[in-house]
Amino acid sequence: MIDCLDTIADYGLRSLGYGERLLPRSDFTLCQQVTLIGSGMIWNVYFGLLALIAGFGLATVVAVGKASSKRWARKPAEWFIFLFRGSPLFIQFFFGYFLFLSLKQVSSAFDAFASAWAGALVVLFLNTAAYTGEIFYGALQSVPRGDQEAAEAYGLTGWRKFRRITWPTMLRLAWPAYTNEAIFLFHATTLVFFTGFPAVQQRGDALYYASYFADKTFNPFVPYPILAGFFILLTLCIIAIMGAVNRRLNRHLPQAATRRPRLLPQIIR
Repeated sequence: MIDCLDTIADYGLRSLGYGERLLPRSDFTLCQQVTLIGSGMIWNVYFGLLALIAGFGLATVVAVGKASSKRWARKPAEWFIFLFRGSPLFIQFFFGYFLFLSLKQVSSAFDAFASAWAGALVVLFLNTAAYTGEIFYGALQSVPRGDQEAAEAYGLTGWRKFRRITWPTMLRLAWPAYTNEAIFLFHATTLVFFTGFPAVQQRGDALYYASYFADKTFNPFVPYPILAGFFILLTLCIIAIMGAVNRRLNRHLPQAATRRPRLLPQIIR
């Protein structure tokens, strides 16, 4: 127990550069694997959370643009969605890294984007904005016409109608599919350090450390189930949070009454 606490102290924040600098080389313990893989999850949560928040705003703009009747707003949104939905995320990471390397040579302002913490985040942000934009566009098309006519009857037009009627209804319709996109996004963060973006001083994500232990021990049946367990816990947290938001969005709607199961069979008359 004491040895495990020492391991947590040494490697708990190893992925951020704190604690022991060198990774274990031999005599790998279960505590070491759980601690380092858990430490790497910090990066997965970082990438997923920031990309999800930033992508939400851009996705709304893209969805509105695609639904616009004006060609100058609709076409860029359509091509943006097509580009990032039509190409594999792994390839997007690859091209993104070399694009930022090229821009880095032009200006020092792009130095940070050649690192995973900024460059990979931009790629994930654009990717999830494209997928979420298509989800929001479909929901936007499904907003009942009667709701908008009722809003106009009450004098709500333009931005006020969109903010108070169209946008909340769009979110309610899109939220179940958006929850799936959020889960996929967090799972997709495992690709970051398997593309061009380097793990500086072995500061990688959860999959990076799981692969390290699998290569060193020649036994993938310990680190990878640990990794899966962490992501299952993360997925449960996402479902709980998104479910709470969904209940909040639908709080004004009548809820179906839950029926208690009958304990005794129905008597045949």
